[in-house]
Amino acid sequence: MLTIIEKVLLLQEIDVFQESPTEDLSHIAAITKEIDYPSGENVYMEGDISDSLYIVVEGKVKLHRAGTEIMIAEAKDVFGTWALFDDEPRVATATTQETCRLLRLDKEEFYDILADHTRITQDILKTLSLRLRRLIQNV
Repeated sequence: MLTIIEKVLLLQEIDVFQESPTEDLSHIAAITKEIDYPSGENVYMEGDISDSLYIVVEGKVKLHRAGTEIMIAEAKDVFGTWALFDDEPRVATATTQETCRLLRLDKEEFYDILADHTRITQDILKTLSLRLRRLIQNV
């Protein structure tokens, strides 16, 4: 089992949390769940309800759609990020390529944290707006 500090270190790797102080990330780390998956198991399927973000602690997860590989998520990689911000169905299937340990951050618990800690919301909005500005500048 990972400690809160180890979870915070993983959360710091996620771009949407890059502006959040360690103290705030500790609140988020406290609600993450460690889950072990055997090789070849679907974490979620294309079309499933988007309800959580995942961080790979150990192992590899293939994200694929209609038989086409999108990416392989490895240690410290994040997938399903947008599930925290919208209610759209999953656009890909996530399948473990080997035995994996993942951290899962559930949307409902995340929203509860945001309600209690508005600074986290402000930091996330700041990060998303910076990302949008960079995207617009590149167009």
